Amino acid sequence: MRGVLTMLWGLESDEPLAAVYEALHELGAPALLLDQRRVTETEFCVKDEARLTGYVRYGDCRVALEDITGWYVRPYDTRRVAAIERAGPGSTQWQHALRLEDALLGWLETTSARVVNRPSAMLPNGCKPYQLQLVARAGFAIPNTLVTTDPEEVRSFWGRHGEVIYKSISGVRSQVTRLGPGDRERLQDVMHCPTQFQEYIAGRDYRAHVVGDAVFACEVRSDTDDYRYGSPGGELRIWAARLPREIESRAIEMTKAMGLEVSGIDLRRTPQGQWYCFEVNPSPGFTFYEQFAGQNLARAIASHLISTAPRAAVQNPLAHFI
Repeated sequence: MRGVLTMLWGLESDEPLAAVYEALHELGAPALLLDQRRVTETEFCVKDEARLTGYVRYGDCRVALEDITGWYVRPYDTRRVAAIERAGPGSTQWQHALRLEDALLGWLETTSARVVNRPSAMLPNGCKPYQLQLVARAGFAIPNTLVTTDPEEVRSFWGRHGEVIYKSISGVRSQVTRLGPGDRERLQDVMHCPTQFQEYIAGRDYRAHVVGDAVFACEVRSDTDDYRYGSPGGELRIWAARLPREIESRAIEMTKAMGLEVSGIDLRRTPQGQWYCFEVNPSPGFTFYEQFAGQNLARAIASHLISTAPRAAVQNPLAHFI
């Protein structure tokens, strides 16, 4: 099979992946989705490491690596794909799946094709305190933050700031929660796991999706600390909005500085007009916002994938990954 220019990798049931795949077809752009549930039917082969040539075989389809100019990737943990999990460690299927995953991750770092987003660019999301340093470097305000396993430090931080929220420091999604009186007895639990505490910042929430040089922003109105989870009967309103030009430019430059092609940025504007950035998501679940704001982010990402500006290939052997 030749002429497939855009490759997608992840689960076919993943909404953002499926939306971009559909948008590519609407644009008339040839695309192939590598569904991880069919991992045992997928083969990746680099034939010439110097010239970066080879192929991907997916079922009956075979695509030359040099024909692929764009990748959109949202891979699930291969070990938790149902067929692989059932087969178990040590099985032929398990070993094949892990080798394939390693090979693809290595290729995504090396290929000259446009990748949304390269694995290395997504790494800072795995350590939120480090990512906050990059956010501050980009010029956004960030909340006073404490990462600790010491209950006394938490009590002191809480006393200084009055209202405090806590969340995970890792890239695993966690619910942002405000500390309350009932949490005082549970503070000893932080001894078992480093936890991130931040001063609570009052204001209006915004979500900005950056796609290349474009910004798609929306305003969020909610009566909970973490609108992604909400509460039964609670208010949640999301609508398209426009950020100040300076903030849009800052969001674009920050995204590029992090090596990302696409990002989802959580912002809050205080009553005094100061803009805080809480987090940069390198693989945003944008379909949640599309349904409210009416922004066709899937089409924007698809158009970006097929645009002509891939980076130069990195001349680096793939022996470590294959």
